[in-house]
Amino acid sequence: MNILITGSKGQLGLELENLGHQFPNLKLFCTDKFSLDILNFEEAEQYVFKNKIDAIVNCAAYTDVNKAENEFEMADEVNHIAVRNLGLIAKKHQIKLIHISTDYVFDGNSEIPYKETDATNPQNAYGISKLNGEKALLEIDPKNSIIIRTSWLYSAFGNNFVKTMLKLGKEKESISVVADQIGSPTHARDLAMAILQIIPKISSDGLQVYHYANKGQCSWFQFASAIMKIAQRNCEVLPIPSSAFKTKAKRPKYSLLNTDKIAQAFNLKIPDWEEALRECVSKLEVKY
Repeated sequence: MNILITGSKGQLGLELENLGHQFPNLKLFCTDKFSLDILNFEEAEQYVFKNKIDAIVNCAAYTDVNKAENEFEMADEVNHIAVRNLGLIAKKHQIKLIHISTDYVFDGNSEIPYKETDATNPQNAYGISKLNGEKALLEIDPKNSIIIRTSWLYSAFGNNFVKTMLKLGKEKESISVVADQIGSPTHARDLAMAILQIIPKISSDGLQVYHYANKGQCSWFQFASAIMKIAQRNCEVLPIPSSAFKTKAKRPKYSLLNTDKIAQAFNLKIPDWEEALRECVSKLEVKY
């Protein structure tokens, strides 16, 4: 199968490229915004046609949550208009599409893990732009296509919370981290592995929505504490409420995702978040 990866320079895209060699039946075509403009329908369609693409994995996204408050148009172009283009191309050429979405489509007022069927109600511009992309795909409803919502993504690549904490753990004696936002960190490598495993198995009459995050739950404070402990940093992590850490965009208080559906549909074993974190930190220790 010929697989087009968009946004291949992001955390998830780089993990997919890194794991590709383990899947000899899949040939990955890795692109970024400089090598393929998915906002240009004709250009994207031509690329798919020319390279005989069988499936698209859309990792391209505008992900700066705070900046999106002032740059909604730009966020919506990437998270909505480009997604609609890929949906139309997938439907027209009868190819598979995997689109990556986010826990931020929910409002965070739940007390139990969100299921795929729960009502969406984003609380910030980023979440609205991502939901617009989901709605566009649901309207197009391409066959053999799925949306995967994920949360708190980190990896050995790119900029993320884990790398920031490892850096601060060396520089500071103590740091304060929000303790009243609950979710599950997701190692991008685990999500990438799941995507590459399920691509050949995807078979549905219309679009399906799934959730994928590492098992278990924690607050950002607990996440930071675990990073320091695994990396054996002597930096004290202090819990603070969200009200003490002002950000431009509102964050959901609770965004834990129920992952039963994807685990059962594709027979996936999803690693626990602490186990996944240990694996990532051991890789990063050399650099940090």
